[in-house]
Amino acid sequence: MNSSAIEGRKLPAWNLAARVPFAGRNWLDRAMQRAVLPLVGILAFLLLWSAAASNINTSLGQFPGPAAVWEQFGALYQEHRQTRAKAVAFYQRQKIRNAERVAADSDYQPKIRAFTGRETFIDQILTSLVTVLSGFLLAAAAAIPLGIASGLSRALHSAINPIVQLFKPVSPLAWLPLVTMVVSALYTSSDPLLAKSFLNSMITVTLCCLWPMLINTAVGVASIDSDLVNVSRVLRLSPLRHVRKIVLPASIPAIFTGMRLSLGVAWMVLIAAEMLAQSPGLGKFVWDEFQNGSSDSLARIMAAVIVIGTIGFALDRAMLALQKLISWDRDSVTH
Repeated sequence: MNSSAIEGRKLPAWNLAARVPFAGRNWLDRAMQRAVLPLVGILAFLLLWSAAASNINTSLGQFPGPAAVWEQFGALYQEHRQTRAKAVAFYQRQKIRNAERVAADSDYQPKIRAFTGRETFIDQILTSLVTVLSGFLLAAAAAIPLGIASGLSRALHSAINPIVQLFKPVSPLAWLPLVTMVVSALYTSSDPLLAKSFLNSMITVTLCCLWPMLINTAVGVASIDSDLVNVSRVLRLSPLRHVRKIVLPASIPAIFTGMRLSLGVAWMVLIAAEMLAQSPGLGKFVWDEFQNGSSDSLARIMAAVIVIGTIGFALDRAMLALQKLISWDRDSVTH
């Protein structure tokens, strides 16, 4: 039989959507939107990438396709494991040597030296994540309170708005030399836990991702529904209680919009800052591979590009999940 009867009508066999019950169609639609279509897009991208790479020859050899980049992911992971094994062996030798020296001379003070092997790709990823989150949190600690104060006070908004508009479009390329010189002049410690290179990158990130959070927070606070403000006045809430009970819940969507924008800016700025300042991190890894000029350099750079994009996407999703967790209207937080 070439047709089926649904709701009293004869439908052709090829009309699959009409033959599936309504709930089943919804499930199919969701599966198409969330899994099938993105997978098709990724496969199409990989095919185009592979076809284009086979036709591009550079001074360092053929542009890497997906297979070459995947191979480098494995090589980079193996390098990380080998370096970690060397570090473990180094510390074991150091421990044995110190124990022998103490056994021979009870007055001997054991010396502990840090492993000085080259940072691996995974080490660079972790360094970049620590730096960007440090710079972002520092910016949030300054921008959100100032944005709330600016949104509540027209006088304060008028006072700081010219400064915000002046510095908002400044590129990290302009900030980095100034930050480097100031840090070198004021910070003289040689503590490896807080190196100058880390401070340079972190402060540059802070200066560049400050503004989206400040502007969005101020706009969100200034546009709070007047009925909510009137309720606060009727209840005679103190200024601090007004912020905690009225301002923050009502302006959370705008605050998180600014935070997501700032985190994206911070991640992009960090990579550029690490490349220019030669600070440890993914940006330095990319620049070192470019300077290295080996036959695998392009594939390694492409692997870093994919990791940078993946981490940027993951950071945005993490911020969205945090917004859903904190927001009082979770259903409105969709993307």
